[in-house]
Amino acid sequence: MEYRRLSAEEYADLASRILYEDNHLLVICKKAGEIVQGDKTGDECLADTCKAFIAQRDAKPGKVFMGIPHRLDRPVSGIVLLAKTSKALERLSALFRDGGVHKTYWALCCERPRQDEGLLEDWLWRNEALNKSFICREGQRRDAKLARLRYRFLGSTDRYHLLEVQLLTGRHHQIRCQLSHMGCPIKGDLKYGAPRSNPDGSISLHARHIRFIHPVRKEEIQITAPVPASWKGPASLFQSVPGTPDTSSPASD
Repeated sequence: MEYRRLSAEEYADLASRILYEDNHLLVICKKAGEIVQGDKTGDECLADTCKAFIAQRDAKPGKVFMGIPHRLDRPVSGIVLLAKTSKALERLSALFRDGGVHKTYWALCCERPRQDEGLLEDWLWRNEALNKSFICREGQRRDAKLARLRYRFLGSTDRYHLLEVQLLTGRHHQIRCQLSHMGCPIKGDLKYGAPRSNPDGSISLHARHIRFIHPVRKEEIQITAPVPASWKGPASLFQSVPGTPDTSSPASD
């Protein structure tokens, strides 16, 4: 076989996390800790696991195409959009680049923001050695880029506060860095100021909702991912689908 055979448990788990699939697209609810694309760790990535799954399910003897038009950070959970054809990959990549994919994130934060909603605009620069982004003053660094997002307070658990976030730009660790700078670090995110880690090594940031025009069929697709079981709080808080994202807001990771 071209790909390894998944165990019955792995197969059932991945099948249960498929949020949408057709001949061109595969949308998966990524677990925190999974990597979307291979990296220096050598761990199997989600794209390769999906290739093995499709080869096994469809009894495909040859190679399986699985393109990656965007990524989520390893400790982040939620919607990952993959392309099953080269045509879909090319068109999806253009959609992400041009702001045609609209994503809503949910973040459980350690503090409640002073204002229930707002626009954050900061200059971010990335430290490659630390794999971390920092905020600086405009003009302070030549490599800094403007980062913009909108947030909205949705409610609280007994200890944490749920924010809905829509990205207006796509910078490295943008949500994590900007919310921390606002005084609202994400639960479990030690790198950006959370006081303690989550037991599973995740951070409580979730790609919750996505909306885009299908790259081949040209119809609107909307998908919502369930929140992780580890997010504790009133059930009603995590059952509602977020309000309609601002259609002028491009989203990126």
